[in-house]
Amino acid sequence: MNAEARADAGMAGNGGAQEPIRVLIADDQPLVRRGLALILGPDPAIRVVAEAGDGEEAVALAHRHHPDVIVMDIRMPVLDGVGATGRIAAELPGCRVLALSTFDLDEYVVAALRAGASGFLPKDVSPEELLAAVRTVHTGEAAVAPRLLTRLLSAYVTAPARTRPRPTDRVPAVGDLTPREAEVWRLMATGLDNAEIAGEMDISGSTVKNHITNVFGKLGVRDRAQAVIAAYESGLVEAARTGDLA
Repeated sequence: MNAEARADAGMAGNGGAQEPIRVLIADDQPLVRRGLALILGPDPAIRVVAEAGDGEEAVALAHRHHPDVIVMDIRMPVLDGVGATGRIAAELPGCRVLALSTFDLDEYVVAALRAGASGFLPKDVSPEELLAAVRTVHTGEAAVAPRLLTRLLSAYVTAPARTRPRPTDRVPAVGDLTPREAEVWRLMATGLDNAEIAGEMDISGSTVKNHITNVFGKLGVRDRAQAVIAAYESGLVEAARTGDLA
């Protein structure tokens, strides 16, 4: 019996326990792929179902294995992580992408988030942070550190136009939001989580979640990361000055 069959049998005999998170790893460096597998594989809540060496292979394997989460390197040959993320978001909307990059301030990271990635991590994060991020994006939340996301967006917004990712055809429908929804959106864009937004606005956590769901629907965005990017693009919030990024 192979490893995957043993895992399936173990879950079947575990009294209906929750299925493990199915993860596909995509990175063009074999040592990096192996390292990620060694971090993720031993966790009983995660099962690595496949490994890809480029974006085209990642898309093909995603269609074959239907992973819950893809840990995706941004810079790969044949088809890079941005292109692969866009295809997966369009073709397999139930699959979440967690983008990885060697570079903290990388314009491709913002492009990946805009293409549909649910989170971003630099490759020097701890194993615990990687595991936590996989769990987070699996739940549908965005796994991007608020401070890091602010730095990325600030670099993106202030960069020369020729270095920016191609703009989307959609302009965020700010006028469609109620004042409460707009305020939740603004606070989300400044890096506050749901509990902090609830405290700031003196409303319940469930009300915050309802507002966020409405914001996503009205803006036509998939998740928190895309909503934050839309906030910067719309002018709802402004990028920090260069001197504020340290």
